[in-house]
This record gives sequence, structure tokens and C-alpha cells, in this order.
Amino acid sequence: MGKTRMNKTFKAATYAFLLLSAWTAAANASGLNWDRLGRAEAQLSRDHDTIRVSGFRDSYRRLKIKVKDAPLDLRRMVVVYDNGATENLNVRRFIPQGGETRPIDLRGSGKRSIRKVEFWYSTRGSGRGHSDVILYGLR
Repeated sequence: MGKTRMNKTFKAATYAFLLLSAWTAAANASGLNWDRLGRAEAQLSRDHDTIRVSGFRDSYRRLKIKVKDAPLDLRRMVVVYDNGATENLNVRRFIPQGGETRPIDLRGSGKRSIRKVEFWYSTRGSGRGHSDVILYGLR
């Protein structure tokens, strides 16, 4: 490889690194740090599970779900807040294996912390007999 080509490759790599660094810094500055709130294993033989949120007393304005191991057809979620209030969310999203939902807005954000999230689903495909469901929150 010639010296000129190595310089161009180095410059391109440096430029890509700087762009990625700037994007990461902007994402962190704008509050795009999602907290992992909990997880559950959605079994092929069930249609309802609960993720208990412990250790977090912060209020969240958005939630999202990521799945591993097998796809999940997420039908609805019920958010139960620490004060006992509930919020019903009709999600109705098919999440492919390794995929995630779009951010789901919560009403009255900033006023209540989350105790648990119940979700109703059906699983597709065999996977390993379950789909690993991970709940994330954005403050």
C-alpha cells in the first residue's frame, strides 16, 4: 500500500472516529441514555408476564422493550406506578428476534416512579422456548 493511500485511509478512519465521538457526545448530552429497568422470560406456553422495577426511584418519560432469542408479538402493557396508579398502553407491535419497540411515551412523566410493567404477548417461532424481554426507561 502506498504512502498516499495509507494517509487517505488514516484520514478517513480518523474522520469516522470523530463523527462517531461527536454523535455519542450529542446523544449523551440530549439524555438518550436508556436505563435497563428489568427483564423477563416470555415463555412460549404463556401470554402474560411482569417486569418488576427495583432500585430505580426516578421518573421515566419513555419506555422501550428489546427482545432476544425469539420474536415477540407485544399486544399491550400496563405500567403500575409506585402510587398505585396504572397506565394502559396498547402497543400492538411485532418485535423480531434482536429487535426493539419504538420509544413509548408515558403520560404524566416526571411525576411518578414505576413499580412494575405487565405485558401481554404471543411468541412466534421456537427460539429456545422463550424470548428474553428487556425493559428500558428514558428519564
